[in-house]
Amino acid sequence: MTTTGEDHATGWTGPLWWVRWRSAVLDSVLAGVSAVECAVEGIPFARDAGLPVPAGMVFGLIAGSVLLLRRMWPIVVVLVSIAITPAQMGLLMAVVGLYTLAASELPRRIIGALAGMSLVGMLIVTFVRAHQSVARGDLTIGDWVVPFLSVSTALGVTAPPLLLGLYVGARRRLMESLRERADSLERELMLLAERAEERAEWARNEERTRIAREMHDVVAHRVSLMVVHAAALQAVARKDPEKAVRNAALVGDMGRQALTELREMLGVLRSGEGSVRPAGGVPLAAVGVAASRAADAVVASRVVAVDEGEGPSLAELAVLVGQSAAAGMVVDLSVEGDARGYAAAVEQTAYRVVQEALTNVFKHAAGAKTHVRVAHRGGEIAMQVENEPPPEPGSASAARLPSGGNGLVGMKERVSALGGVFVSGPTDAGGFRVSAVIPAGR
Repeated sequence: MTTTGEDHATGWTGPLWWVRWRSAVLDSVLAGVSAVECAVEGIPFARDAGLPVPAGMVFGLIAGSVLLLRRMWPIVVVLVSIAITPAQMGLLMAVVGLYTLAASELPRRIIGALAGMSLVGMLIVTFVRAHQSVARGDLTIGDWVVPFLSVSTALGVTAPPLLLGLYVGARRRLMESLRERADSLERELMLLAERAEERAEWARNEERTRIAREMHDVVAHRVSLMVVHAAALQAVARKDPEKAVRNAALVGDMGRQALTELREMLGVLRSGEGSVRPAGGVPLAAVGVAASRAADAVVASRVVAVDEGEGPSLAELAVLVGQSAAAGMVVDLSVEGDARGYAAAVEQTAYRVVQEALTNVFKHAAGAKTHVRVAHRGGEIAMQVENEPPPEPGSASAARLPSGGNGLVGMKERVSALGGVFVSGPTDAGGFRVSAVIPAGR
C-alpha cells in the first residue's frame, strides 16, 4: 500500500484502507465527481468511436471511479488517466492523480517517469485535437499557435498538481522528522530527569551518611569525655572538692565545644535548604538539568564546606590528646616528619580518625595506655592509634558508655573517600590498633 501521508494516526479508525472517515468521504466525493465527468465525456467519445452512447457512459463511469483508489494505488490512477487521455476524459482524475502521486512516498524516479508520460500524452492529444480543429475550420488560428497551445495546455494540466504534491510531500516529511526529533528529545529528557532523580537520591543518601558520621564523631567523643569526667566528679566530689571543681569545669568546656561543633554543622545544613527544590511549572528540560545540578551540588557540599575551613585540623591534635589525658587517660602523642599544609579534607579526616579511635578506647579499654603516632611523609600522611590491654582484662569503662557500632565504619568511609587505606584490629598483646594512610594531594 502506498500512502500519501495526508493523514497519519496511531490506529486505523476509517474504513478499508483509509486512516480516517474524513479521508474516505473526501475520496468518495472526488471519485463521484470524476465518474460523472467521465460519463458525460463518454458521450462524444462513443459517437466519435461509433459505439453506443450508453457504452461510452458506462466506460467513463468506470474509468472515473478509479480515483477512489488514489491513496492506495496512485500509480494505477495516473496510468488510467493517461490511458483515457486520447478519449478526452478524466481531467479531474489526471490533476488529482498527479498530486497524489507527487505527495506519496514513492521514489522520485517513478514520480518523474509517470509525470513525464502524462505530460507527453496530454501534449500529443492536445496537439492532434487542435490541428484537427484547425483543419476542419473549427478554430481560426495560425498553424504556429497550435504547438504553443499544446505545450501550454499540457504544462497547465500537469505542472501545478505535480509541484503542489511535491511541496506537500516535502513539508509532511519535514513535519514528521520534526515530530520524531521532538519525541526523541522528550524521551531523552525523561531519561535525563530519571537519572538526575536517581543521582539526587544517591546524593541525599550520601549526605545523610556524612551527617550521621559527623554527628557521631562530634557527639560520641565529646559526650564520652563528659561522661568520664562526670563519673570522676562523682567519685571525688566529697574527698577532693578542688579536683571536683576542675572536673566540673572540664565538663562544661566539653559541653560548650560539642555545642559549638553542632551549631557549625547545623549552620552548614541550613545554608543549603531549598536549593534543590524545583519550582512548579518548570519545563521538563529545566527539571532534568536542575535536578542534575542539584545532585552535583549536594554531592560536592562536603568538599565545599571542608575547603572553606570548617571542621577541626591536625593542629588541634595536641588539644585533643590533652583533653583525653585530663579525663584520666594515659596517652602519648608522637609526630614524625615535618608538617606541611594539607587540604582541609585531609586534615579533618586525620583528626576524626584519631578522635574516634580515642573514643573507642574510652568505651572499650578504660585505663589502658594509648599511643598516638602521626607521620608526615612525602605524598601521604599516616596515623596510628594503639592501646595496650586494659588493667583489668574484659572490663569496660566505669562510666558504662554505650556503643553504636558505627565508629570503625565511619572512619573507613572517611579514609576511603579520599583514596586512602584504613586497617583496624586487635594486637598480639591484647590491645587494639587503628591505622590509616591518606594521600596528601587529594
